[in-house]
Amino acid sequence: MNQRVDPESLSDADLDAAIADGAAGRSDRRLRRVIAVVVVGLLLFTGGLLLGRVSLPQQISVPGDTSAEAGFARDMQQHHAQAVEMAKLVYDRSDDENVKLLAYDIITGQTAQIGQMYAWLDTWGLQQAASEPSMTWMTRPTLDGSMGEHGHGGAADEPMPGLATFTQMEALKAADGVDAEILFLQLMTAHHLGGIEMAEALVERSRQREVVTLANQMIATQQGDLTYMRDLLEQRGAGVEPSVS
Repeated sequence: MNQRVDPESLSDADLDAAIADGAAGRSDRRLRRVIAVVVVGLLLFTGGLLLGRVSLPQQISVPGDTSAEAGFARDMQQHHAQAVEMAKLVYDRSDDENVKLLAYDIITGQTAQIGQMYAWLDTWGLQQAASEPSMTWMTRPTLDGSMGEHGHGGAADEPMPGLATFTQMEALKAADGVDAEILFLQLMTAHHLGGIEMAEALVERSRQREVVTLANQMIATQQGDLTYMRDLLEQRGAGVEPSVS
């Protein structure tokens, strides 16, 4: 059984060793995608804003306090924070290298994205706390004047799509081994679906180059994770619906 490690305490050398160790039994494609997620996330965090310059026209004005960009940056930080918490929980409760590498992928990738979105708000001169209820930005029209496909039902301050409930989080904290793996994969499946919905809603409402670029990155990464997590659940004889509500 591998020694359990707090991912936040790992040095660069430890990171290389963890990835090399965790990649055993995984496909080369999966490992390349994990590394790409971390690298791209760090580039974004340090100002890699050249992504997407060719295909997406730049929005000249700085996003306002009630803009889709500001709402997305605030709400997605909170959404990502729960995903990171769940990933840390299963990382410490599982001995399966595939699950641990997936969790490590989520911890590193989404932590970097949280930092990038925090930095956006600071650069835009906006408060981290919203001046209106969460999800309000998803109730407003899209760029073409419609409500689009992701309008959050026209109601603000409702739970963000895919968030695990308090009861589900407590159940994950209490679980161990395969039970923890199954519940994590089920909860993260719902969480990713909700995150994709939020990212797609932003793309429908924004021309801000760096924000749309990151949202599209989230969509692609999480869609790939969904396929992989369903495979892991099938290997454990479990479906995608959690038994804990």
